[in-house]
Amino acid sequence: MSDWRSRVLRPARRVGTPAVASREPSPEESMDPRGRGPARPAGPQVVDAALYQQGKRLDGPATPGDVHARLRHLPGIMGWIGLYQPDETQLAALGEEFGLHELAIEDAVVAHQRPKLERYGDTLFVVLRAARYDDAAEQVEFGEIHLFTGPDFVLTVRHGNAPALHPVRERMEADPELLARGPEAVLYAVLDHVVDGYAPVIAGLQNDIDEIETQVFGGDPGVSRRIYELSREVIEFQRATRPLLAILDGLTAGFTKYGTEEELQRYLRDVADHATTVAERVDGFRQMLADILTVNATLVSQAQNEEIKHMTQASLAQNEEIKKISSWAAILFAPTLIGTVYGMNFEAPGMPELRWAYGYPFALGLMVLTCLSLYLIFKRRDWL
Repeated sequence: MSDWRSRVLRPARRVGTPAVASREPSPEESMDPRGRGPARPAGPQVVDAALYQQGKRLDGPATPGDVHARLRHLPGIMGWIGLYQPDETQLAALGEEFGLHELAIEDAVVAHQRPKLERYGDTLFVVLRAARYDDAAEQVEFGEIHLFTGPDFVLTVRHGNAPALHPVRERMEADPELLARGPEAVLYAVLDHVVDGYAPVIAGLQNDIDEIETQVFGGDPGVSRRIYELSREVIEFQRATRPLLAILDGLTAGFTKYGTEEELQRYLRDVADHATTVAERVDGFRQMLADILTVNATLVSQAQNEEIKHMTQASLAQNEEIKKISSWAAILFAPTLIGTVYGMNFEAPGMPELRWAYGYPFALGLMVLTCLSLYLIFKRRDWL
């Protein structure tokens, strides 16, 4: 075993021990709202395993064990192993061969990690969250990419909807000069691939925000729910992109200490610039959605106030009509009452004016006078 591997912190227990079926879920799993997801398929999960010398791929080997064996006997070469959702036993065996720390292996098995950068001796462990936007469902789908990089090897582990790294391998193999710079060059290429994958997500979110703005000012009643759901997606995307800046800052801080080549420094700074742009755009999306939600609440409140105003005006108009109807009913009721009293078909000693010659004109005049008096009273009170 080489000297650098002997300096790596060794786990307290044997990492090659197979996992127990009744393993308690880790905090990352128990707190993750997505749950543990479907069970991993059985069988080997090695996507590709290869050795490179001076940036060129060597013939063979086909298994991670062969990569490790040849790394021990061939100086100046680099091994690159790609895995997809490996089980704990497989990762533990690789950890034993490459001297990986137990905590890093546990994180790589569990997944559901936040983006981070950890150093274990000469081994660098990086967690990245790749993203893909489903425009039909308006959801950001996430996958995880875990990288172990040592002085002469790279181990990539993908989980969930993480994009395939075959394009990265093809890009690097097509550029032997860059690949010859070692594991840090592969780390750069993977970082660049993940950050470039954020661009379609940004475009999808921007398009949805534009549509939401149109809905808000169009008075769509269902837009509030859409704003809330999209805000959740933006927050989740922010959790994936914001920690990436700290990862790149950590790599930048170690340029001098770990002797990173000047050309790789330029490449990594370029990725940092793109990641900063993405983070700023996501921060802007979150603020825009908060502002849109406030504007929508204001517009809804204004619409409600307008509706209440119209209802109040309608109620006032209705009251005016009721007053007019009541006034005319009162005016017509007075002569009706007088006519009813004098229209009784019986004679009574106490009934006035029954045999008076002017009794009939008097009754009619009394009716007219009563109606006119009521009309003037109601008119003065603006009931008519």
